[in-house]
Amino acid sequence: MSKHRLFGLCSLFGLALLVACSKEEAMIGSLEPEPEVEETRSYPQSEASLWPYFQRFEEEAAKRGLIIDLNTSGIEGVIEEIHEDNVLGQCSYSPRFPDQLTIDKSFWDRASDRYREFVVFHELGHCELVRGHFEGSFSDGTCMSLMRSGLEDCRDNYRESTRDLYLDELFDPNKQGDWFDQ
Repeated sequence: MSKHRLFGLCSLFGLALLVACSKEEAMIGSLEPEPEVEETRSYPQSEASLWPYFQRFEEEAAKRGLIIDLNTSGIEGVIEEIHEDNVLGQCSYSPRFPDQLTIDKSFWDRASDRYREFVVFHELGHCELVRGHFEGSFSDGTCMSLMRSGLEDCRDNYRESTRDLYLDELFDPNKQGDWFDQ
């Protein structure tokens, strides 16, 4: 079923799905330098501070054979306070705010570049890839997927050394958990 047909069905029945993601304090405030981006593509429907992350998402998808254009997909990105406990980002599929990605401003103001990327990519996983949450942890207690909900007791392991493996799984859910023992 296509993404647009799925959204149409949701609208038809008046369903609104709001996906919330929890805080992981361990990744906030690291001293990791922000990577330099030579030229950032613009995404006029979204706040400019989200543009580098939207561009990275498209680039990472392209490395894995997926062509994604967030300008034509209609996703709007905003950074504003989310007044729910332990919620860093949301992707709304509601008829009132279709394809709206919201990132919590308090989180954004103190998060490292890598953790911002983690949360934006997670929310784009919902909004663009139409992925749900995937729970699971490896034997060492680390989360199996960037698409985890935060309700399970696993530790995020999204860092430079594991980034490509988590992104492989994000863009191809058939790879869930396959990479850990390699």
